[in-house]
Amino acid sequence: MILWPFALHQPVGSRWFFAGLLAWLIFAGSLPAGEIAAPYFGAKPGSLAEAKRRIAAGDPDLARALKKLLADADATLEATPPAVTEKTKVPPSGDRHDYMSLAPYFWPDPKSHDGRPYIRHDGKVNPESRDEQMNDGPRIRKMGDGIETLALAYYFTGREPYAAQAAKFARVWFLDPATRMNPTFQFAQAVLGQNDGRGTGILEARHIAIAADAIRLLSGSAAWTPADQTAMDQWCQQFLNWLLTSDAGKSEHAARNNHGTWFDMQTVELALSLGQTNLARTILTAARKNRIAAQIEPDGKQPLELVRTTSFSYSRFNLEAWCALATLGEYAGVDVWQFQTAEGRSLRRALDFLLPFINDPKKPWPYEQIKDKHDRANFAPILRQAALAYSQPAYTAAEAAVAEGQAKTYQLLFVK
Repeated sequence: MILWPFALHQPVGSRWFFAGLLAWLIFAGSLPAGEIAAPYFGAKPGSLAEAKRRIAAGDPDLARALKKLLADADATLEATPPAVTEKTKVPPSGDRHDYMSLAPYFWPDPKSHDGRPYIRHDGKVNPESRDEQMNDGPRIRKMGDGIETLALAYYFTGREPYAAQAAKFARVWFLDPATRMNPTFQFAQAVLGQNDGRGTGILEARHIAIAADAIRLLSGSAAWTPADQTAMDQWCQQFLNWLLTSDAGKSEHAARNNHGTWFDMQTVELALSLGQTNLARTILTAARKNRIAAQIEPDGKQPLELVRTTSFSYSRFNLEAWCALATLGEYAGVDVWQFQTAEGRSLRRALDFLLPFINDPKKPWPYEQIKDKHDRANFAPILRQAALAYSQPAYTAAEAAVAEGQAKTYQLLFVK
């Protein structure tokens, strides 16, 4: 326990940070999950209950959002639960239960007789990295999206078929001996000819944290028993330990760009879902202090994202992770929304830098963006969360413009 306060003052990625973090994880007392009044940490505190109340009272906008959610859930009822064991290519370990994927921006070298080692073309996705015969990436996304959608549908309706299918998804991916994923991530985003996996691949594991959080919405359903939840918690604890102590996890935590932000988001959401509020609070406090200073300029630019070939997209992607962290911080008692460094670096400043380009799709973006930047609808959840956090009409107006009246699940998670 002596290590932990010292670790708070170390640079991101320091070995002392992880020594203290592991000590805290093992020895520190944590609140039982039941002491936190939150069915789902991915939603703003109180929003799910408020959405349910307003829908019952006849709110037309939230009723449309629920209709869309249930349509997605109904489609997922017919889906076969994905499993890491479906791939035909075996990971380097020889164990098909290990997660495996290829780095998306690496391509065969045309100057090499066998294409190896692969070379990087930032922003250009190699179709090999989406081939489900050797990549678990498409499957983990289906798993996370499926569990979240079905669990939310059960929360709002109480219909057991939604809970049963969500439970089936969770058992196949996490619990059943024949199909379960091993709680490590060492073979993710491999670069052929260079390595078998990289810490950067942990980015793909964010769907695990979402699933682990959302599955608790099934509490009380006959389809998801206390024994199921205990087994799920054990798996998640093993995975969280691996994230915090493995070389890959330490490497990703040390990443200064969006990878580091998403790493913190995963570990905080897993910690909260396991009832480890003190651990979540410590990670959030360190992230707020260290990452905002490193990632956001006083004028709101995100230089580590602006160097990418899809700089507008990555600026948004990092903000998405920050908004998720800020919402998690509301449960842990760490205010990320209002935090600002002495130089004026802040989450809000980063959003304000992008806002003119969100509002006007014809406004030239002064940095490299090899893909169409006008996927403005992806900003809608960020703008909704910012509008709630800052009571800023400009964000509300921008959200209305980019959402174009479409009903989306995020409207149930962040009720205005």
